[in-house]
Amino acid sequence: MNIFAGALNQGKEAKVKYLAGEFQILVPGEFVRCAVTGRAIPLEELKYWSVELQEAYFDAEIAFQRYREIHDKAGTEH
Repeated sequence: MNIFAGALNQGKEAKVKYLAGEFQILVPGEFVRCAVTGRAIPLEELKYWSVELQEAYFDAEIAFQRYREIHDKAGTEH
């Protein structure tokens, strides 16, 4: 990584592909947005996402809330 890379991405939203257990950065940036709250999530703190929906979540509670929304709408109780 070059010394200017951090400065170029400062304040920029990243575009990410969410995979099982990892994510791939498609467009460099510092953060992604929570799909539910809209809050910025720094990439180094990103822990919760949906591969199925390709969405990021701020924390476990919000991720579970979104999971329930989607699966209850589909009629599949888990």
